[in-house]
Amino acid sequence: MTELLDIAEVARRSGVSASALRFYERKGLLEADARHGLRRAYRPEVLARLARIRAAQTAGFTLRQIAEILADRPADAALRRLLRDQATTIDAQIERLTEIRDGLRHATTCRHQPLSTCPHFLAAGTDAHR
Repeated sequence: MTELLDIAEVARRSGVSASALRFYERKGLLEADARHGLRRAYRPEVLARLARIRAAQTAGFTLRQIAEILADRPADAALRRLLRDQATTIDAQIERLTEIRDGLRHATTCRHQPLSTCPHFLAAGTDAHR
């Protein structure tokens, strides 16, 4: 029989707070396997699932989308479209951030005084608000 981890241990190992674990459970992203008194207990596999949830959050997916992605069913056209669309969104973010980074790097050697008059530096700031 697999030894279960209590909620405090899952929180410690995953870096996800106990309140977030309970929230994920309410949203259907996690399921406790048992309770030890009032404390939830989980199988060790929950740690890998939490890593996938956090990676999906970092990629910009909503919790509803994450639930769809992690559902135990074959990927359909709608799910693949969701993944493709998010990849396109990330590509656009990378492009904007690259422009901003380049403007900031330019500003480190720019001779404009004050720096706020540098067109490259100003362009970098403008790109952040697209």
